[in-house]
Amino acid sequence: MTIEILYEDADLLIVNKKSGMLVIPDRFQPDAHALNKVLEEKLQQKIWVVHRLDRDTSGVVCFAKNEKTHQYLSLLFQERGVKKTYTALVLGNLNTLQGEIDKPIIEHPVIKGKMTTATKGKPSLTSYQVLQQWSLHALLSLDLHTGRTHQIRVHLQSIGHPVVGDELYGDGKPFFLSTIKRKYRMSQKEETERPLLHRLALHASQLQFQNADGTTVIAEAPLPKDIAACVQQLNKWNKPSVI
Repeated sequence: MTIEILYEDADLLIVNKKSGMLVIPDRFQPDAHALNKVLEEKLQQKIWVVHRLDRDTSGVVCFAKNEKTHQYLSLLFQERGVKKTYTALVLGNLNTLQGEIDKPIIEHPVIKGKMTTATKGKPSLTSYQVLQQWSLHALLSLDLHTGRTHQIRVHLQSIGHPVVGDELYGDGKPFFLSTIKRKYRMSQKEETERPLLHRLALHASQLQFQNADGTTVIAEAPLPKDIAACVQQLNKWNKPSVI
């Protein structure tokens, strides 16, 4: 498996995770071919997981090469010393070009594995900026100021703009060209329309923090091809909306 390395030094490794891959095996798939195991095989050494992304979320993930660095980075993440920026394609139009979602998050009282907003939850803050907006969709840049489970997905659902393709917090529908292109016609070779995107349209685009030696580390992962294809087609067939 090809792994795109975004940054590497003697103490840490930052890679671009593909959608559909676990960062570390979980209790539901203990034998999964997870990213941490792939990297250990590649580097032929033990690595430590610093943080995680949801399975369907693509983008920047950081690992430590030794226990000392793991402790340093874990504390840095815990104390909000890491700038985490995400890009998401969401449903609907936002009323403002930028804003904050300040809503506590708690485990869903009924549905296992799902989170929800509630006054008794843990403080959670997400800021967003609209990068592009069309009639039925918007492309957002989001900064996480806390690190709750499914935070971006929960917060965007709470304001009525779930992430495209989110089966847990949205309608889970793939992104089809026919939904945005008028008079869409399939080619004669196709029996059914193939979606441009068939997963959660959420991407961890950047990590920025100060390394233990005082240097600034910035790792960026470009927008993956499937999300970029949706943006390209939206720009081609939908006029941008003006707020």
